[in-house]
Amino acid sequence: MSLKRAQPLETIAWLNTAAPISLEGLRGKVVLIEAFQMLCPGCVSHSLPQAMRVRQFFSEKDVAVVGLHTVFEHHSAQGTKEALGAFLHEYRISFPVGIDAPSDHGGPPKTMSAYQMQGTPTAILIDRNGYLRKQKFGSEQDMVLGAEIMSLLKEDQPTGFDKVTPLPDQAGCTDEGCVIPSNK
Repeated sequence: MSLKRAQPLETIAWLNTAAPISLEGLRGKVVLIEAFQMLCPGCVSHSLPQAMRVRQFFSEKDVAVVGLHTVFEHHSAQGTKEALGAFLHEYRISFPVGIDAPSDHGGPPKTMSAYQMQGTPTAILIDRNGYLRKQKFGSEQDMVLGAEIMSLLKEDQPTGFDKVTPLPDQAGCTDEGCVIPSNK
């Protein structure tokens, strides 16, 4: 399987963070990017609550949850930083959210175009090394997403089961296992 690097986030502003977020700055963590629009029913009912559950369940030192407000329709109703700030406050969304940069020539915003998203919601999973591992338009089951995140967290991590060292008083033990001693 050939992996490709995740595209950088092209944003014009950030909310819920003191400084802009970059994927380069998140290296070493699994990253979930949740692309959404305020007026997208599937985003409001499923993907944003799911992203909040991921943020709550997984340690922030291991998993970064990032929102991407990518407006490709109804610009006048949801295109301002103030409107998005009120939305995030109302829905208690506390993870960082970037506002996708508008296209220079019309059409979808820049990050949305770079990832060739079909629409919103779109979930993007990036591994610890900055490679795109999944992109899904629409909703995903919590168990599936959780398992995928956990799988990425376990990649290149020692299992602790590589070599079993027998205790000194286990005379019948080797790397292959322990033999029950005979009582003769």
